[in-house]
Amino acid sequence: MKIGILMGGPSAERNISLKTGKAVAIACRELGHEILELSFRTNYQKFLPLLRSTDLVFNALHGTVGEDGIIQAWLDENNIKYTGSGAFASSLCMNKDKSKNVARSLGLLTPDWEIIHSIDDVISLNTPLVIKPNDQGSTVGLSIVRNINGKSEAINHAMQYSDNIIAEKFVRGREITVTILGEKVLPIVEIRSKHELYDYECKYTPGMSEYICPAELGQYLTIEIQKDTKRLFKALECQVYGRADYLLDKEDKCFFLEMNTLPGMTSTSLVPISAKADGLSFIKLISCILEMSL
Repeated sequence: MKIGILMGGPSAERNISLKTGKAVAIACRELGHEILELSFRTNYQKFLPLLRSTDLVFNALHGTVGEDGIIQAWLDENNIKYTGSGAFASSLCMNKDKSKNVARSLGLLTPDWEIIHSIDDVISLNTPLVIKPNDQGSTVGLSIVRNINGKSEAINHAMQYSDNIIAEKFVRGREITVTILGEKVLPIVEIRSKHELYDYECKYTPGMSEYICPAELGQYLTIEIQKDTKRLFKALECQVYGRADYLLDKEDKCFFLEMNTLPGMTSTSLVPISAKADGLSFIKLISCILEMSL
């Protein structure tokens, strides 16, 4: 099979996308496929003739353009098959405000939040708060605000990445993440990071985080979280694979944060860690994604 791997892109997560793309390319070659590694910064349209010659496009992009439905809609218009969720689900999940509303409509807990567009907007939520772009991943542009005096600096930081900012009630707790692969929910991963939140540095710096999989949760709680994640995945109209992030407070209340439709796929990323705990090697995981996408 001939596979085109789209990677890079213009987002703040470009470097992670390149690592994902390279890891996926290695796995696809080991599976015996013919590979086109297609790295771009802004002009993905130039690859149209090459993409039309492929059997499938593996979308290894993260963040804006690649993960927010823009690439997916363009591929749909050109009748090109690709991995992962479609344009609607991608756009919906990239918008934290909208996806949190879907979660709340299903009865799931999610931290209280408000959307702001200006440094002058009034935030009615009490501190501590998390302030971050509404449409970015990898905790890009995120700050914790402990008193209202720090609001302006945090909003300015977030607005470097987006005009839509989400102010979210800070929940102190254990960070867990849940992977869906097809119809199956994989073992839950608990993240123990050196910082108070699992931020960009902790995600991508070796030794800054420890991963426990399966997470040390009771059987009933594990089943409930997995069941809720599956419901949410379907309600958001996601396909093939994805990863939901949560915070678990000291009373074991689970708060939904976001659904990632194109999570990192290097051999040390969270989805492969979860897959490995379920007996799936990285190569087998990539093979499953390819088969389900076709």
